[in-house]
Amino acid sequence: MSDTNLPAIVLVRPQLGENIGKAARAMLNFGLTDMRLVAPRDGWPNPKAGPAASGADLVLERARVYDTVQDAIADCAHVYATTVRKRGITKPVVTPEVAAKAIHGAGERSAILFGPERSGLETDDVALARTIITVPINPEFGSLNLAQAVILVAYEWSKGVSLAQPSLTEIDAPAPQTELDGMIAQLDDMLERANFFFPPDRVPATRRTLRTLLTKPGWSSQEVRTLRGVLSALDGAKERRSER
Repeated sequence: MSDTNLPAIVLVRPQLGENIGKAARAMLNFGLTDMRLVAPRDGWPNPKAGPAASGADLVLERARVYDTVQDAIADCAHVYATTVRKRGITKPVVTPEVAAKAIHGAGERSAILFGPERSGLETDDVALARTIITVPINPEFGSLNLAQAVILVAYEWSKGVSLAQPSLTEIDAPAPQTELDGMIAQLDDMLERANFFFPPDRVPATRRTLRTLLTKPGWSSQEVRTLRGVLSALDGAKERRSER
């Protein structure tokens, strides 16, 4: 994959080193490594960023610092600004999903701007972008922290690349009907001897309910054997108590 397909994540005037570290962690989770910092409030490097990055040191080591947004995006042909606030700027507004598809389809480098934690991007910052990225959000609580905003965009971008998937645990095949019937019959016999089925006129309905309950999970053969072992143990314990 060409480096031009990897969007630059531009953090504009970030305030806390911890948040820069968490943003780096979010980036690397989804394969992004180009972090650019515009006038970080507490300078750079920041000793608090490393622990918060939880191992995403590669992103922090490669991070570049700029004095202005214009400098940070100078090599980018496509610039997106993230914001959840309405502004007096007429620009295309897209979701992270739409922006991600456009970035993958572009042949030139893209940049995505994220504003400082307390206030977000200023109107002048947004004016530098060609497109606004926003997400539907609770109008009564539209507060995303920096790493959350980065991860929303990074995740959508990652859908267009091949990243490692978590290993899958193979699920056992469902047990044959005869094994399931044997388990139900065993339980039915135990309940019969325990005088569970009462009153008599409700016995058919109760048995149907139990069968429905026991056929819902899609038991594997191993699960059927395990449960039958449990039933046998309970039955044997009951018999031993009655002999005393």
